[in-house]
Amino acid sequence: MIDDRFQQALDYIYSFIDYETTPRRPREPARYDLRRVDEVLARLGDPHRKVKSVHIAGSKGKGSTAAMISSALTTAGYKTGLYTSPHLLLFNERIRIDNRLISDDEVTDLVERIKPEVEAVNREAKYGRLTTFEVITALGFLYFAEQKCDFSVVEVGLGGRLDATNVIVPEVSVITSISLEHTDVLGNTLAEIATEKAGIIKPDVTVVSSPQSDEAARVFERVSADAGARLIRVGSDVIWQGLSFDDNCQSLRVKGLLRTYDLTIPLLGEYQLENASTAVAALEVLNMKGYSVPARSIIDGFAHVDWPGRMQVLHRRPFVVADGAHNPYSAAKLREALKKHFPFDRGTLVIGTSSDKDIAGIVTELAPMFTRVIVTHSIHPRALATKTLADEFRRQGVNVEETDDISVALPLALSGAGERDLICVTGSLFVVAGAIDQAAKTGLSV
Repeated sequence: MIDDRFQQALDYIYSFIDYETTPRRPREPARYDLRRVDEVLARLGDPHRKVKSVHIAGSKGKGSTAAMISSALTTAGYKTGLYTSPHLLLFNERIRIDNRLISDDEVTDLVERIKPEVEAVNREAKYGRLTTFEVITALGFLYFAEQKCDFSVVEVGLGGRLDATNVIVPEVSVITSISLEHTDVLGNTLAEIATEKAGIIKPDVTVVSSPQSDEAARVFERVSADAGARLIRVGSDVIWQGLSFDDNCQSLRVKGLLRTYDLTIPLLGEYQLENASTAVAALEVLNMKGYSVPARSIIDGFAHVDWPGRMQVLHRRPFVVADGAHNPYSAAKLREALKKHFPFDRGTLVIGTSSDKDIAGIVTELAPMFTRVIVTHSIHPRALATKTLADEFRRQGVNVEETDDISVALPLALSGAGERDLICVTGSLFVVAGAIDQAAKTGLSV
């Protein structure tokens, strides 16, 4: 049961424009104006300037990369805040220190304290009214400063250039792999999307980039050069080699700028090797700047990283795997990872997406792998109607079953599965969250 005061605090946070739950708008400064974020933070004493930070943008893998960096910094003895979005099950997941979620009481108290400053900014609305994400971002920065964090690892919400988090000047900027996403907001080409992501590049701040398409790579090279920012390219300056894997973890060797690391990560999929290498490169930049993140802290931190909802095994015999793949690129990576990590006889796909996704592309990537498809729907306001997604499968020649309730979809999938089968739940983090919650309620375990 949620405490009444905490629920009132959440209601206040969500009383503003929330682009996570409503259709996003094109890139208009009036809608995404960082000056109003600066304004509310100034009224709060500029907390974002009091904590050293790592800033992470990208289309895929930025949350996993952030979690690995945060875990290594914590293991190295730094008090480390981690700011991510969206959450899976609890709002508190967005703001944590040393892997401890912010408490309900702390959220409630912070909301009461930022209210007068938020209301003052919104009354004048010189640069537009603050949004829900901007209010949460301000709350997170204030929490990290007041808790005297040494570092905050900050994941961009959407894009980069106009994202509320882009008021920080970090110790290192990180850009994970770029793919076509949120084209209505970020642009219709990889170059346009890369330009938005490159907005986090700051003068004289080293940039670490995951492997990119030529189109995106050229943007990052140009913007970095213009800013006088050193660009470190994972895949050439920093390289990795996969060593071994099973359905629990995978091992890799990363040849960094300073040394070579043999790592084991409890995250599955080839793309996580790329993310781990990107995280290593960012941590090495911190070492080159005079901070102390020993190799042992990187090794141990990565070995104990916890990042649910990404190739997460919820059950074995049959395998039930949940992953938040939400665009054709991540769906293709998911398909490759399932083939690599999970030998199975028959596959059942449980899928629901948000309404702003390239569903034709996602269906094309995933449908051929599965003998059974169950189309479902999360409770999120932007969830795509079950029928619309089902119709796309049918258009591509795939028979589907439909249910508007993820809590029904997972038991339905299990009812027809043998011990050597695979059930994959995907399409959005919101569907994944529903599956994780349902698995817990029904006693599924690994």
